[in-house]
Amino acid sequence: MSKAFQSIKRGLLEAVEHAQGGATDTVVHRPRPIDVKALRVRVGMTQEQFAARFGFSAATLRHWERGDRKPRGPALVLLNVIAHDAKTVMAALSA
Repeated sequence: MSKAFQSIKRGLLEAVEHAQGGATDTVVHRPRPIDVKALRVRVGMTQEQFAARFGFSAATLRHWERGDRKPRGPALVLLNVIAHDAKTVMAALSA
């Protein structure tokens, strides 16, 4: 079998073991919750500017700020990175 297949197989077996509660070397990173409105205000943007700059829909941003929904997955990760260093994220997105 190819090296790629072996790597994929090993990853899948580790994922199954982790899902079943077994001990693995898997490290799970859970991004911390973000107060989206406070973050937006801190970077000095309107809802429309923040949504457009970072690729969120304005409607989604409003839902997050009202508390109707919570950011999850990649959006939550991006918000954490923005909270850590907004200027660097903006510079990276401008490149």
